[in-house]
Amino acid sequence: MTPAQIRSIPFFDYPHLFLSEERELTAIFREMGLRGAFILQEDLAQFERNLAAYLGVKHALGVGNATDGLLLALRAAGIGPGDEVIFCSHTMVATAAAIHFSGATPVPVECGDDHLIHPGVVEEAITPRTRAILPTQLNGRTADMQALESIAKRHSLVIIEDAAQALGSRFQGRAAGTFGVAGVFSFFPAKTLGCLGDGGAIVTNDDEIYESLVQLRDHGRGSDGEIVSWGFNSRLDNLQAAILDFRLGSYDTMIERRRALAGIYQDRLRAIEQVKLPPDPEDDPDHFDVFQNYEIEAERRDELRAFLKTHHIGSTLPWGGKAVHQWPRLGFETHLPFTERVFERVLLLPLNLSLSEDDVHHICNTIQDFYRIR
Repeated sequence: MTPAQIRSIPFFDYPHLFLSEERELTAIFREMGLRGAFILQEDLAQFERNLAAYLGVKHALGVGNATDGLLLALRAAGIGPGDEVIFCSHTMVATAAAIHFSGATPVPVECGDDHLIHPGVVEEAITPRTRAILPTQLNGRTADMQALESIAKRHSLVIIEDAAQALGSRFQGRAAGTFGVAGVFSFFPAKTLGCLGDGGAIVTNDDEIYESLVQLRDHGRGSDGEIVSWGFNSRLDNLQAAILDFRLGSYDTMIERRRALAGIYQDRLRAIEQVKLPPDPEDDPDHFDVFQNYEIEAERRDELRAFLKTHHIGSTLPWGGKAVHQWPRLGFETHLPFTERVFERVLLLPLNLSLSEDDVHHICNTIQDFYRIR
C-alpha cells in the first residue's frame, strides 16, 4: 500500500472544524469585520440568551475560557483563603488550578466506576473548612447530582459545576451546569460545541451571583458600566460568540451523531473481555450522555495504543496520563488507589464529527484484532 492509500484516523481532526463549514464561517468573519463588532457586542449577548434558553437557566455569561469561568464562579460564590473545595482527581488540572487561584485549598477525591466523582467519598472528605463541592461532569456525562445535592444540603456547602465537557448532558432530566449556584462550560475547539479558539461560559439562576460575575469578567464594571469592584478581563470574544451561536442552532443534531458513533463502539466492543466500556446511557434512564469523549479501560493499554498507532489510528491518555493528585510538583500528598488503578488502564478513542461510521468500525476491527492475536 502506498502512503497515499494508508488509512489514517487522527484522534482529532482540527482542520475539519473549519473546512466542514468554511463558507458559513468565512461569511461570519467578514460580516463581523465589516461591522467592527469585536468586543461585547450584540452577537455575544444573543449567544448568551440562546445558551441560557437551551439550558433552561436565567443567566449565561460568555468568558475567555472555562478555567477563568471556574475561578470567577468560585470568587462570585465567596470562596477564598481558608476554605477547602472538594473535587474529583480525574479531571484536567485546570479544575484544581481555579480552586488554588481563588485562594482556597483543592481537596482531591476518588472517581467512581463511571470515572466521575464518587459521592460516597465526598462526605468522608468534608472538614470544618469545607465550603464547596466542585464536580467535573466528565466525558459528556453528569454525575449523581441527587446524591451530591443531598450531601451539600446536609453540610451547608455550595456546589459549582465544572461542566466543561458536558453541554447538553442531563441527569434525571436536568442539564449539566444547572444544579449548583453556577456551572461552567468550555468551547475549546475539540469540545462538543467548539469555537475556533478559547472560549467559555458561566450559567446561573442566582441574580446576585450573576451581577458579581458581570463585574468580575470585565474589570469590575457593573451592568450600568460603572466600576464598582476589582475585576478581571475575561470576555468571550464576539467573533467566537457568533460562531458558537451559529453552531448552537444545530447542536442537538451534532449530539445525535456523537451518540450514534458511541453506539457503534458499544455494540462492537462490548464482547471484548479485556476492555471496559463507559456506561451505556440506553441502560440508565437517569442519564443522557453527549459523549464528549469515548473513554475506555483496557488491559495492556500501552500495547494496544502502540498497535493502534501502527495502524495509523490516533488515541490519547486523558490529562497526560495522570490524575491531578499524581503530579508531584503540585504538592498533593493524597493516595487515591481506585483512581490510580484507573489511570493505569484508561484510554481515549477517537469520537468526533469528522469520523464516519466506517472509521469507527475500522477502529473496532483493529481493537478486536489486537486482542484476538494476543
